[in-house]
Formats: sequence, C-alpha cells, structure tokens
Amino acid sequence: MLATLGRATVRRRFLFLGVWGLLIVIGAVFAGDVFDRMTSVDDAPAGAESLIAQERLDQLDPEGELVTAVIAGEDFFSPALRESATSVLTGIREVPGVVDVSDAYTSGGAIGDDGRSSLVVVEIDRALEGEAALAVAAEVSERLHTIAAPEVLVGGQLLAEQAFVDRALTDAAIGEGIAIVVLLVVLVIVLGGFRVGILPIVVALASIVVTLLVLGAVVAVMPVNEFAVNIVTILGLGLAVDYSLLVIMRFREERQNDPDAPLELLMTRTVASAGRAVLISGLAVFIALVGVLLLGDPLLSGMALGGAIVVVLSTAAGLALLPPALAVVHRHLPARGVRTWARPWSRPDASASRGWLARSAGLAQRRPVAVVIGAVVVLLALAAPLSSLALDSSDIRSLPPAAEERRAYEATTTGFAGFGVEPVTVVVDGAVGDPAVVAVLDRIAASPDVADADLVADLPGDVTAVDFTPVGDSATSAAAQRLVHEARAVDTDLTVQVTGPAAALVDTQEHLLQRIPLAVGVVAVASFALLFALTRSVIVPVKALLLSILTMTATLGVLVMIFQWGWGSALLGFEPVGTLDVTTPLFIGLLAFGLTMDYEVFLLARIRERWVERDPAVDPRAANAEAVRYGITQTGPVVTTAALAICIVFLGFAVGELVAMKEIGIGMLVAVLLDVTLIRGLLLPAAMTLLGRGNWWPSAGARRHDPDARVIRVPEPAKM
Repeated sequence: MLATLGRATVRRRFLFLGVWGLLIVIGAVFAGDVFDRMTSVDDAPAGAESLIAQERLDQLDPEGELVTAVIAGEDFFSPALRESATSVLTGIREVPGVVDVSDAYTSGGAIGDDGRSSLVVVEIDRALEGEAALAVAAEVSERLHTIAAPEVLVGGQLLAEQAFVDRALTDAAIGEGIAIVVLLVVLVIVLGGFRVGILPIVVALASIVVTLLVLGAVVAVMPVNEFAVNIVTILGLGLAVDYSLLVIMRFREERQNDPDAPLELLMTRTVASAGRAVLISGLAVFIALVGVLLLGDPLLSGMALGGAIVVVLSTAAGLALLPPALAVVHRHLPARGVRTWARPWSRPDASASRGWLARSAGLAQRRPVAVVIGAVVVLLALAAPLSSLALDSSDIRSLPPAAEERRAYEATTTGFAGFGVEPVTVVVDGAVGDPAVVAVLDRIAASPDVADADLVADLPGDVTAVDFTPVGDSATSAAAQRLVHEARAVDTDLTVQVTGPAAALVDTQEHLLQRIPLAVGVVAVASFALLFALTRSVIVPVKALLLSILTMTATLGVLVMIFQWGWGSALLGFEPVGTLDVTTPLFIGLLAFGLTMDYEVFLLARIRERWVERDPAVDPRAANAEAVRYGITQTGPVVTTAALAICIVFLGFAVGELVAMKEIGIGMLVAVLLDVTLIRGLLLPAAMTLLGRGNWWPSAGARRHDPDARVIRVPEPAKM
C-alpha cells in the first residue's frame, strides 16, 4: 500500500499538491474564528462532588461574574481621590450589564488595613456569559483605570482567566514564530538549500492550518478549550518536521545508492520504507494522546483532542504532501557532503563520517554491561526527586508576577481583613438551627486546619452552607485538602457536599488516580502491538516500553527539581510555588512516551531491515550487533536532526511567561534530550547488543523469502 502511495505521489504529484493547497486555503479562510469559539473548562471532572455542589449554590444564590479593583497609593480621605472615585463609580453603576457596585466611597465597602487603599467589587449580570460578560468587564476595567489614584489594580476571576488564555496564545505565537525562523535556518543548513529546507516548514504549517479547520468543525458540536491551540502548534511543528526529515533523508540515501534509478522508483522505495516508520510513529503518538483522553480531565481532554487531530494530519502530510512536493524540487536536494551556499564547509568525504549517535553506539557496543548499568543509575538518580512530588491546581500564580490580575488578587488577599484565601465551602441539607446540622458543622470547625468560619447568607431555609477558611496562605494547600477529606468523612445521616478550590483539586486527583490504570494499560498494550507489528519480536517491544518508562520518570524527576524545588528558576524566569500542576505529570508522561517512541520506531525500523537482510551464514550475535550498528549509523543523522528541530519547537514553548505552559515546554525538552542521549545513544545499542539473537524472539527474524533481497555480508567482529 505504501509503495503504491509513493508511486502515485510522483505520477500525480500536482493532484496531491492541489488537494493539499485547497485544504490550506479553506483552512486559512474558515479556521480563523476557531479561537473565538473555544470555551473555558471546569475546575473538576464532570460529575465531581465539588462541581455539583458549586452548581447547586449558584442556583440557590445566583451571582454574576465579579470584577474587583484595589485603589491604592494615596490616603483614602484625599479630597481629590474621593471626588474622582465617586464620579467614576457612579458612572459604572450606569453601565449596561452591571447589577451591583460595592465600594468604600459610595456604599460602605472595604478600606485597606493600611488606610491608603480601598476595594471595589463590581457584579455583572449573571445572564451575561462568554464574550458578552467580557465586554462588560472590559468597559468596567477601562473606567476604573480613569480614577485619579497612583495605582488602580483591576482583576477578578473572569479577567484573570481571560488574561491566562491571552497570555497562552501570545506566548505560543511569539515562541513558535521564533522557533519557525530558527528551524528554517537549521533545515536549510542541514539539507543544503532553501527550496528543500523550507519543505518541512510548509508541511508543518499545512498540518496546523488543516487541523484548525477540523477543530472548527469539532467545536460546533462539542466544547474544546483554548489550550488545544497551543498543543496543535507545538505537535504540528515538531512531528511534521520530524517525519519530513525522515522521508527526505531516506530519499537522498536511496538516490545515492542507485543514482540511475528513475524518480518514481526512488520515491516508491522511500515511502515504502520510511513511510512505514512515519505511519507507525504517528500511530504511537496518537495512542499516547488517546491515553490522555481516557483520563477524562476537562483541561487535558481538549488538549489531547487537538493533539490527536494534528498527529493524524502530520502523519498524512508526511506521507502524501511531502513526497509529491519533494518530487517537484528533488533536483535541489544535494547529496550528503556536497558543498553548497548553505553549507560551504562541507567536504566530499563527509558522507562517510560517523554521527554522534553512531559514535556513542560504538562505545555502548564495546562496553555494553558498563553502559547499561551506568545509564540506568543516572536515569534512576534523575527520577529520585519524583518521590517528593507535590501537586496543586494552576491558579493566579501561573500568571507572571507583573500581571495586573495577579497583583490585584495579591493586593486583595493581603491588604484587607476578611479577604484571605478562598474557603472550603460545606453545604448541608438542613436548617441552620437543626441540632444535627450544628453537630456536623461543629465537628468540622473543630479541625486544626480551620482558621475561620462564616455562614453563607441568602440561602433557602432548608439548606445551610458555611465557608471554612483553611489555615495557611493557599486555597489548595495540604491543610485545605485535609479539611476537604475531614468534612467529607463526617459521620452523619444528612447530605453533606463540599466545594471550593481545594475540593476541586481533591476531586481531580482522585479522578485521575482512578483513570490512570486504564489510560496506561491501553497505551502500553497498543504500543506493544505496534512495535510487535514492526519487529515481529516480543523482546524488542518490552525493552522499548521499559526504556520509555525510564525516560518518563527521569523527566518528571527533573521537573520536580526545577518547578517544585526551584532549581534554575531565576534563569528560566519564573517564581517556584513548591508544586507542579496536577495535570502536568500525566500529560507530560504520556506525551513524552509517545514522542520518545518516535525515535524508537525510526531506529528499530532500520535495524529490523538490516537484520532481516543478513547473511544466514554469519553468526547471529555478530549479525545482530552489525544490524544495530548499521541502523543507528544510517538513521542517527535523522534522529539527531529531528531531535534538534523538536527541541527548538519546545524551547519556543518554554520561553513563555505562563508557568503551566513552561512546565510542558521544558518537560518535553528534557524528555527529548534524555531520550536521544542516554536512551538512543547508549542504552538501546548496549541492551540490544547484550540480548543478541534474543532480540528477535520468537521469530528470530527469519530471512524473507525474497529472491531480490540483498544479502548483507557482515564482517566478523574484531577481537578485543
């Protein structure tokens, strides 16, 4: 099938290019509004107790979105400030969509503990949602900033969430824009010319644009969160460039091995061989993202959905867009080692030089036992910090310290008595004077994790709700989470529900723990099946899974050191909060698993080819060692260049200001670097050399009955 596709991409190259061109144009025209049609997500999984309780409170005591502002920097009683604030706040009351304004100048609102600040709370009509509520909030914010005070900080949950989304999209646009430019320079140098160097970028952009077109159709029938766009960008760039490099470099090799062969035959061979690796690699990453979807987390599901779509389209583009495009410009692809304007330092004998992976593989094969022990020890040492992993939800602290919304929140919670951390809210079915209700609330209030308690007003008489403020300075601290568990564990016949940020975090953690076995099991079994189909071996897939687990755990250990312990935080430009986002380890773990399988497939496909074509007369152990050496030598340049390219993409993602996005970018960067160096460069060749013919059990890699198959004469290993 792939050979037929390769032949068709040459014979009907302009038809293939025309179809893709049409899709790109349609995507560019109609996918632009996909950003506006994406939605925010709930703080907890569907059906979680915290979500149900909060929805119930919203129905019993409906309240619209709130805009808060801190007016500071001048004495509260300053005549000029009082006059300006009174005038502006009176005008805000007249803004359509504003239902209430609480402030210290006109309605007895809160004055700061320092006497030089005051708090304004503006409630927006609860009937307004989405863009309508944001429009009112934006007008209120603009008016508040006209108050004649040295400092006016405007925030609130609605504006903070929008600031988070805007910052994520801006960071992605800037970071990936820079990444594209750097990638283009690298690809032009590596491939030796502009026309062939730009092909992977074109394939990547086509994948992203068409993915956004598909997402535009998806959001019409189901909600998708805004952060899906970030994942589409990062995976579209990374995978499409990887797959393009694999196909281009294999085509160059086929042409070099058979310079007189017609273009159609060269492309047929290329797509039949490299295309198989692209297809299986794409399936491996797709399976990993399906695992993320199976976790059922509202935030991760949208990101995984966007990622799964772009993986499918990147794979399709690598098989059906890159080959016809390469067929058009193949004459501009110089042979390896040929000097061009893009690489004037090249030497004619460069094609015979060994790459870094080949040299490291040679070391690993000479000392396999020492290399396996040393590499495993290093990876386990990097994974050790994972034992101290602490999780939390991304909150206002994910915004940069200079962000106005974050500064407004911090000024509110630290400068005004009674406006501390968000509480744990307990909802009890029963009247406030009912002895059974009082007993439940008294038991919760007696907890050492409770700092304060306030009755929620304006509820029906048969429902009681109390806000319990946890000790500490975080709404989702360990104390707050203990308080949630304690409240839910109270022995009573009454219906008790707990909500609030800490409850949402507890519900998310418990939900993810329940789903992990299913997600990991599906990914592991499906990945094993894929690698078995590629290698016809049981041992090689098991080895690949173990190596990927080592990469995942070492990566997460490094993330703990950086983002939880704060190592290098000043250099990376963020303030550590002592935790990782609750969804980060699973998302990075599964995504890193899929991406590291990428390079595993690239290398194994070539090693398997060499093993199958071996000379049966040669000792199997020597033939296996030579196949490993040959596969890594031939595919090493592809893997190292692809790793460099995807690292550039992740680096563009990591330089943003949002800590949650920075965790993903740096996490994936670490995963790729560890995988290409310790795993592919050392552990894989060392382990496969030690296993010898056992790699290919149970089939032992019987040579194909193909009269045209080349016989590889394997030299006898040199005596040490």
